[in-house]
Amino acid sequence: MSHEITLQVNGETHHCVSSTPLPDLLAQLGFNPRLVAVEYNGEILHRQFWEKTTVQSGDRLEVVTIVGGG
Repeated sequence: MSHEITLQVNGETHHCVSSTPLPDLLAQLGFNPRLVAVEYNGEILHRQFWEKTTVQSGDRLEVVTIVGGG
């Protein structure tokens, strides 16, 4: 049975269903997963681990949009 959890994203409190995969959470929050880098609980989380990562109550995420240009 899933329930709602609370976590921090870029310093703001957000709520989602427990065991939400990270890519789904990013999409729910309006981020394009191809254009962001994610720090998960203080560590850079490499993209290869995103699908296996499910957010938990109390997690802290920093999501940074990658900007191209010169």
